[in-house]
Amino acid sequence: MTYVDELFSLAGRTALVTGARTGIGRAIAVAMAGAGADVVLLGHGGDFTPVLDEIAAHGRGQSTVVTMDLSEPAGVATRARELLAERRIDILVNNAGIIRRSEAAEHSFEDWRAVLSVNLDSVFELTKTVAGPMLRRRSGKIITIASLLSFQGGIRVAAYTASKHAVAGLTKTLASEWAASNVQVNAIAPGYFATGNTAALRADPQRDAEITARIPMGRWGSPDELAGAAVFLAGPASDYVTGHVLAVDGGWLAR
Repeated sequence: MTYVDELFSLAGRTALVTGARTGIGRAIAVAMAGAGADVVLLGHGGDFTPVLDEIAAHGRGQSTVVTMDLSEPAGVATRARELLAERRIDILVNNAGIIRRSEAAEHSFEDWRAVLSVNLDSVFELTKTVAGPMLRRRSGKIITIASLLSFQGGIRVAAYTASKHAVAGLTKTLASEWAASNVQVNAIAPGYFATGNTAALRADPQRDAEITARIPMGRWGSPDELAGAAVFLAGPASDYVTGHVLAVDGGWLAR
């Protein structure tokens, strides 16, 4: 193994990736397995066969599936402790998230709470629980998926924007508290990627054209194009990086 290989190797580590069945979570899980990690794929249900097959074909690590309902934050810590009793988690990727679109003046409290429960409350509960053993071992990597809406306001996504601003702030405060224990906490802020969450935008010819015209690279991103950033933040190459929100956005924020 070369020096560069060692910088990005995840061999001997176990990564827990939430929302790992499709989209960005799938891409990150496959990439981490390819870098040598064993991967725990966390979701609330559905068919994980395609991503398990992809990991088996391209990854070097093993993969398992765990079911957890992140829409019910009160039960997350208990379920996470059960998982930790069975296996060590070296890398946590908080990817799972939902979105509800409506005008702010019409945004229901039910939609507000649904989004905040998954995107923020459960992220906090899962992160602090998984971080406990990391802090005691003095070793760990935590990555949360933020958004361009961690920096900007957006339209018709009040709860989502609030949750992603909060994720950026939480990343920084946890990084500050846990840096001395050698646990690095960072976030990735994807730009406009072709995922289920953006299907409605891509299906709207006007919004699709407006967004594409605003991206300097002139196209939507593919989930696989986030994989390198995730592997970087999970591996030895980023050992002195913490509290950072890394934008992967085709140049959006530079414009």
